[in-house]
Amino acid sequence: MKTKTYAGIPEEYAKLDQSKIVLIPVPYDGTSTWQKGADKGPEAFLQASENMELYDIETDTEVYKQGVFLADAITENSSPEAMVAAVHDITKKYIKKNKFVTIFGGEHSVSIGTIRAFNEMFPSLTVLHIDAHADLRKSYEGSSCNHACAVYEASQNANLIQVGIRSMDISETSVMDFDKTYFAHDMATDDSWMESAIDQMTEHVFITFDLDALDPSILPSTGTPEPGGLLWYETLDFLKQVFEEKNVVGFDIVELCPNSKEKSSDFLAAKLYYKMLSYKFLDSNENDDFDNAYQEKYNKKGFSKFVEEDEY
Repeated sequence: MKTKTYAGIPEEYAKLDQSKIVLIPVPYDGTSTWQKGADKGPEAFLQASENMELYDIETDTEVYKQGVFLADAITENSSPEAMVAAVHDITKKYIKKNKFVTIFGGEHSVSIGTIRAFNEMFPSLTVLHIDAHADLRKSYEGSSCNHACAVYEASQNANLIQVGIRSMDISETSVMDFDKTYFAHDMATDDSWMESAIDQMTEHVFITFDLDALDPSILPSTGTPEPGGLLWYETLDFLKQVFEEKNVVGFDIVELCPNSKEKSSDFLAAKLYYKMLSYKFLDSNENDDFDNAYQEKYNKKGFSKFVEEDEY
């Protein structure tokens, strides 16, 4: 019987029926072409999450109280195609249960299945692809379910917006929509890229976040690190705006390749996941009692809340 819970939260917040959120681990690393180890990413992420404070200062919330059900890991690895089919089926099953479904990989090929499921369930879906790599190959090394093909299907069937790109093959230029692609070198000098990207999104947004989008100075433990990536606070600023202005219907995080001698990457991934949940459920009333007590405490001292409501 499974007894482990996400981040070690109490069982009362971890049961499927009472949980608004589902977390599906996918420890798959069948098509990566450089450093191996992304299949160890979900376990490293879960271990780091157990050592994370569950009160988020910025949002003044404890989002785990929305309920987070840790689903059984998807371990299908007989072929990339079989893995993608399994991810698609299980993801769609939980979406149909009216859950906010999140997935932690594994390499980026798992996102082919997650995006396919969300695209079938939500009309006019935007796929927000945050990554160092374009991942637009139709096929690579004999399979259309390779990590290098992670968003090709989305480019054909959804409103694909790509952010942070700084590595690609020339063949991908024939597929890429340059009007909806935000290259890292342009983002470095363009203060308006966040607003521009959000303006191009439809109402429903699915986020696929490849951790190599981040600069290796803050997250070195990924299979294909690329210099010149996103930093922590600009990433949060962008995500916060997306969650505020659009209906984010789910997300996946992929490509953590843990290193036993470098744990900060694992912890960053854990914090990123929890931050994204905190932004998603910021307007929930579940924490009203806690919030009111907190506000009263600070009012007595003549302080206001750390963050004013209109900042969100």
